[in-house]
Amino acid sequence: MAKVHPNIRVPDQPCITSIASQQQEPPVVLTVWRKSLLFNCHGFTVFDANGNLAFRVDCYASSTRRAEVVLMDVAGKPLLTIRRKRLSLADSWVIYDGDGATTPLLSVRRHVGLRASKALAHVTPLSSSLPLPDAYVVEGSYGRRSCAVRDARGEAVAEVRRKESVGDDVFRLVAEPRLGAPLAMGIVIAIDEMFRGGGGGSSARSLLRRTCSD
Repeated sequence: MAKVHPNIRVPDQPCITSIASQQQEPPVVLTVWRKSLLFNCHGFTVFDANGNLAFRVDCYASSTRRAEVVLMDVAGKPLLTIRRKRLSLADSWVIYDGDGATTPLLSVRRHVGLRASKALAHVTPLSSSLPLPDAYVVEGSYGRRSCAVRDARGEAVAEVRRKESVGDDVFRLVAEPRLGAPLAMGIVIAIDEMFRGGGGGSSARSLLRRTCSD
């Protein structure tokens, strides 16, 4: 990780839909640190390729069954609200734009099945403003720090990759422009909330299970 402390300048954050529509740009590579920069607070601190602060998540609640997590920009402005769906047969979360007051963007539902499967969760777009296919599947192993969000053709639109020699609290998140870095991070947060209890075998162990519970 090039830097721990962010630059003072607050970068402009493009809207979610414009990020998702920029399909000709290279992937965004982020470094995710399982720690909040705020004292006595748990969460994520996310850096861009230059070591500048890109996103943050600050969790004050220590509950293992949180109802809501907010992804913020450098200045603390809500970019996405990840909210648990009530009365769902499977563990399901909905990702909303901004402070979560109106626009649902994606649904992330935990995979449930009797047969062994590489699938951990299913992601479904909920907004026509997102130029995305009908569905994604999250596959891989959190225990190995290796998982991917794949489209119907099996192509990865986001990947969690192990970052060597820095311990388990730091990893890479690679996001393709058609999904966008904020939505990719939102999916990671939802997956973490589903699996941080450690249930479901080795493939279901949460890579980030200590993020908001250490």
